[in-house]
Amino acid sequence: MSGVDSIDYSDIEAKYRVEYDDSLDNTIVVDGVPVIDKSKLDKLVTKICKEFSKRGVPIKPDDLFMPWDDAKGKNKGYLFIDFRNENDANAAITAMNNHPFDAKHTFKLNRFSDIERYSDMNETFVEPETEEYTPREHLRAWLADPQGRDQYVIYRGEEVQIYWHGKPSQCELANKPQWEAFLYVAWSPLGTYIATLHRRGVRLWGGPSWKHQQRFAHPLVKLIDFSPCENYLVTWSNDPIVVPEGAPQGPQYFSPDDEGNNIAVWDIKSGDLLRTFSTRSDEKEAASATRRMVWPALKWSPDDKFVARVTPDQMISVYELPSMGLHDKKSIKIEGVVDFEWCPLSEKDREEAEKAANIGPGAKGGKKVPENKLAYWTPEVVNQPARVTLLSFPGRAILRQKNLFNVSECKLYWQNQGDFLCVKVDRHTKTKKSIFCNLEIFRVREKDYPVEVVELKDTVTDFAWEPKGERFAIVSSSDPNLGNPGPGITIKTDVSFYRLDHAKNDFKLLKTLSNRTSNAIRWSPRGRHVVLATVGSSSKSELEFWDLDFNNEDPNRRDGQVAKEDWGSSIQLLGTADHYGVTDVEWDPSGRYLATSASAWTHTLENGYAIWDFRGQELLKQIQDRFKQFLWRPRPPTLLPKEQQKQIRKNLKEYSRVFDEEDQRESETVNTELLAHRRRLVDEWNAWRVRCKKERAEQKGQEGGHENQGEEDKEEIEVWIDEVIEQIEEEVVD
Repeated sequence: MSGVDSIDYSDIEAKYRVEYDDSLDNTIVVDGVPVIDKSKLDKLVTKICKEFSKRGVPIKPDDLFMPWDDAKGKNKGYLFIDFRNENDANAAITAMNNHPFDAKHTFKLNRFSDIERYSDMNETFVEPETEEYTPREHLRAWLADPQGRDQYVIYRGEEVQIYWHGKPSQCELANKPQWEAFLYVAWSPLGTYIATLHRRGVRLWGGPSWKHQQRFAHPLVKLIDFSPCENYLVTWSNDPIVVPEGAPQGPQYFSPDDEGNNIAVWDIKSGDLLRTFSTRSDEKEAASATRRMVWPALKWSPDDKFVARVTPDQMISVYELPSMGLHDKKSIKIEGVVDFEWCPLSEKDREEAEKAANIGPGAKGGKKVPENKLAYWTPEVVNQPARVTLLSFPGRAILRQKNLFNVSECKLYWQNQGDFLCVKVDRHTKTKKSIFCNLEIFRVREKDYPVEVVELKDTVTDFAWEPKGERFAIVSSSDPNLGNPGPGITIKTDVSFYRLDHAKNDFKLLKTLSNRTSNAIRWSPRGRHVVLATVGSSSKSELEFWDLDFNNEDPNRRDGQVAKEDWGSSIQLLGTADHYGVTDVEWDPSGRYLATSASAWTHTLENGYAIWDFRGQELLKQIQDRFKQFLWRPRPPTLLPKEQQKQIRKNLKEYSRVFDEEDQRESETVNTELLAHRRRLVDEWNAWRVRCKKERAEQKGQEGGHENQGEEDKEEIEVWIDEVIEQIEEEVVD
């Protein structure tokens, strides 16, 4: 026995020892729990579990322990939750701390180990170490470019390139980021971020060095949509959300409650998931989701306070941000509703909203902020006519309704300042054999919202308001091939311009351009200039550059207004161009340059892009294989107040003089550099000839050449440079 007792088992015990975790880092304490009696215990526990699951932290009733006051027969207002590990506990604290459980109770979460540590904390103050401040890059640094240049991005093959664009001497490559494989790129509405869509989700980039700013984990994402103020992002995938077992949980990830949905709403700054939706009602619809998908599925109010979605034939549901709760806990029930659009905010409305936000709600002297508006339409049902309705929100008051008859389809077009709403109404004859069009135009800024009607005999295929203006353009056609164009057939169209006549309170036809092939209207963001393009055609690819205030612009009149009798004659063609296979046409934010591109996503013939000035002169053209995208970087609204903008316009000639002097100095510098370059080339040429002659003479001397070799002829090269000193044009009259 003594021999057995002397055997050492320490190595075996060390190898198979089970480590006991006696820490309580996986246990959290939840304060702010409603105080109830035992009759409501089960209901309370069920709701708490549901709230945690909604935030991506699933728990079960068995995981909870709620201390009880037996004397009072009620709980003590807090509870303990045990999680599998410390990581799950940390995720719960991140998701649920300061979570409003109801109107009177807010959860406060802490680790049980932290409470123990704080209770035993040494109260002697120890000054903390000062961390070195590391400044972050400014996400809008490109706006401070000294030359005032814009930027654009091109996507070719698997490469992305971002360029500066200005005068020819100022155009250069800004960055060539090395991003992993993605589907496509998209700018945010104010140009702060650029988004790339990957297999695992969306990533945002920004700043001068284009560093990663945020990510959103939505696998197989296909479409995205930013909110107008860049606070939120909507993502969509054709594949429903699936949360595999063991997947990471937390506010930035999907939870089991999100399974089956395919639309997600995210907070851009925090990266948190706010809510998910489904765009499918049954398996049959799911099979054709890609074909039937209408994007964006969620539509944002212009101030980012609300987002809405339509349930066809039933209702419009409006959700508040950032809670994503249904406004007033009820949808707007509208039988037969088809579509809706929010009214944009004007610059004046935005200024008033900013002032009200700075003053504070209810403060004296502050103006009432105007409510948001939305417009929707419903089709004809039995004996009820079709109807267009203008609705205020959140007041939900009906501002104006217009009944329509013999309606096949409606489409809503808001002017970008919210001054006008055009309802393009496709109507059919009583026999329903032919279609014609009416334009019902609401004047939103006037009392009682008067409606003007423009009657047309043809089908309107495109409509566009002039930005910040009272004019619009339409493309119409009576071509019999319009409904079913065959291969190689070009549809003949007419382009018409209209303008509001305040004296007669209707819209006057300014000019019609007949027998065109144009099918797309692209207004300059500054107004006045417009491009008519033939897009998506295999046989035509024409571009027409028009100026609507060419002849009669009066500098003493505000915004280039012209006399009424000169409205039609002031429309002038500036130039024509052609870009074979053009698929996209886009103005830059300044309204001085236009980009056209031919994407390989549509066809593979002469892909690439071109940049033109507003007169139609080609500045740059690049033919590139596997070219996919060209996108100008948007600009946010100016920060200058109205008074300062007026002062700049008043003194524009002085600023122009400064810019002209800079251009002259740049031209002189370029000429000087060119002359020096040419002289350097001549000097190099002469030095090369002298060296060659010397080497040849030495070679002949070694071969025993003639001793009395005559002097070789000298050759001089003169460089003549023509420079225009002055140019005078004279007109000879017979």
